Amino acid sequence: MITRENKIYIDKFDCEFSLNFNNKKDLYKDALFFDLEHYVYKKPICIGVFGCSYYDENGKTLNVTQYMIENNNDSYDILILAKNYFNNMIKNYNKKYIVTFSGNNDFTVINYLFQKYKFNFKVEDYFISIDLQKEYEKAKKTSIGLKTLEKNFEIIRSSELISGANLAKTFNKIIKDKDYINRMPEKKKEKILLYNQQDVVSLFQIYINWDKFIMCEKENNKVIED
Repeated sequence: MITRENKIYIDKFDCEFSLNFNNKKDLYKDALFFDLEHYVYKKPICIGVFGCSYYDENGKTLNVTQYMIENNNDSYDILILAKNYFNNMIKNYNKKYIVTFSGNNDFTVINYLFQKYKFNFKVEDYFISIDLQKEYEKAKKTSIGLKTLEKNFEIIRSSELISGANLAKTFNKIIKDKDYINRMPEKKKEKILLYNQQDVVSLFQIYINWDKFIMCEKENNKVIED
């Protein structure tokens, strides 16, 4: 199992621009920012990368945790780590919300695997979901993908884009060939981890800058209509 902990410094920001959820602007303090890379073939097979983060107000950092499988045995072990991570965030950090982009897909995968291995844990039973894709659809009355939304929010990726199909092929090889991870170039592992980390970081950046871009677009459209 590859485990990685990163602290990403966050520049000073104005929480007045953050997403208003349940009439509150500061829920990012009580939230996790969550994204999975997974392998599904007819049904969920495994989590390839578990990525989650939270904002540390004292250190002004986004603390990112990632787990990546290296063989078939890790497909079970990563669920143990994921459940332990969630429980730790609930009990010791008082996290109550989970921010995603089209999170139903990730919840379906992880909940299916939790149930398959009898972990007795369902994410939505412990966290209130904030799906940024759904929030965008409410505000704009249209759908959008995460990468397009990143461009709208002027987020410049530090990682290369990877297609879901390529990720699925990689995780398929990892779980079928125990030595494949040892033959995989380090650059490829790093590329996958950076891709997942960027997704998690983007969720936070979009959340705290929501009104700066979404409300600004609304005002501009109103001016044009007038």
